[in-house]
Amino acid sequence: MSKNIGIIGAGSWGIALAFLLTNNGHKVTIWSRSDSSVEKLKSYHGNEDKLPGVKLPDDVIYTSKIQEAVEGKDIIVLVIPSAHMRETARLIAPYINPTEECQQIIVNCSKGIEEDTMMLMSDVILDEIPGSNVCVLSGPSHAEEVGRKMPTTIVIGAFDKDIARYVQNVFMNNVFRVYTSPDMLGIEIGAALKNVIALAAGMADGLGCGDNAKAALITRGIAEMSRLGMAMGGKLETFSGLSGIGDLIVTCASMHSRNRRAGILIGQGKSYQEAMDEVKMVVEGVYSAKAALKLAEKYEVEMPIVSEVNEILFKGKKPEDALRNLMERDKRTENSSLDW
Repeated sequence: MSKNIGIIGAGSWGIALAFLLTNNGHKVTIWSRSDSSVEKLKSYHGNEDKLPGVKLPDDVIYTSKIQEAVEGKDIIVLVIPSAHMRETARLIAPYINPTEECQQIIVNCSKGIEEDTMMLMSDVILDEIPGSNVCVLSGPSHAEEVGRKMPTTIVIGAFDKDIARYVQNVFMNNVFRVYTSPDMLGIEIGAALKNVIALAAGMADGLGCGDNAKAALITRGIAEMSRLGMAMGGKLETFSGLSGIGDLIVTCASMHSRNRRAGILIGQGKSYQEAMDEVKMVVEGVYSAKAALKLAEKYEVEMPIVSEVNEILFKGKKPEDALRNLMERDKRTENSSLDW
């Protein structure tokens, strides 16, 4: 059955999901903040700058009026930079209907941690819209490939199994396979931290370290993500799944990844601001790095890669010095849970 869906955010991922959902037979309204950007979306039937070549059907509605994109919709998909999540949740709150007769579902597709509060995105949404029905969509899913109907596999996390299956049915098709999971916390930790590790992987590429170093960073990165996530209450299985190792691999390895591209530039000597300016897109790993380090300190979890990324981004350490620090750390066993 066709659903009415509001997509909040008209960047590359928002347009790719609109393309997916309209092809699945749903009615889509896309919200963008400014009237001028809405006019560009209408004239191109998509976002020519962020996702060129992907054209949406003529019946997609574009609006700068948040009420029009939210009120009466079955599903609201949030696809905005994590730094703007609280502000945006506050904007949509008056138009969400949390009654039993009409419980709209909010699907969070933003990946990050709020720096000041160290809250995950679903917690930020619930803080601004108490009682709302929130779930999270994550996994290896570059917009450029989803927009070309290339095979993608992803996971929907929800507190309620029926809601997870409902959203699964709405999004899934023969090139977009959707799994379900009850571990929302683990999914969101993986989604946020993989961007920080991808920055490190990009820096290694910028230094010319090679494939061995990339594989090591991915492997030790998933160890850091798992340690923190489990300390916070996430499940180990999640970090070995699509939103953990799956998303980490693609974000560290692909040139579609803005975090990896920014990391390469930083490894070549640019500041994080110069790198973001050149990438011309939001680099979520920069915003999540500080919060990830604060969480590591709060939960007393060792995260050397995340720590060195923070030193490079915010304290002026040279990437080559950070690499040396990681390589010269004290000797240890690979996994402390294994005994002789």
